[in-house]
Amino acid sequence: QVQLVESGGGLVQAGDSLRLSCTASVRTFSSYTVGWFRQAPGKEREFVAAVGWSDAYTYYADSVKGRFTISRDNAKNTVYLQMNSLKPEDTAVYCCAAGPAGSTRYKEQYVFWGQGTQVTVSS
Repeated sequence: QVQLVESGGGLVQAGDSLRLSCTASVRTFSSYTVGWFRQAPGKEREFVAAVGWSDAYTYYADSVKGRFTISRDNAKNTVYLQMNSLKPEDTAVYCCAAGPAGSTRYKEQYVFWGQGTQVTVSS
């Protein structure tokens, strides 16, 4: 069982930056692909970004490419999502998820999920 805890959300203005963290409780964390997903009110959960066992393997949704950066520190069992140039449409609950190696952008590939952290971007 992998427990994931997100942190770093908050209320910011358009153009600001935030860094989300996802910390895991398992020693073998580096063997998992970790993804970030978000869900806005009334919308389906959507893929944001994912990282394989190292930062060399990353995937991004087109809507965040060039603005968001995903990275991981396996020594700290933590994955980060650096979010720059935030827009009001980025407002959502952001969840991290862990899945087997090779997982990409599909939420069905992920097995373990955190509770989420709220990100609100005002215009």
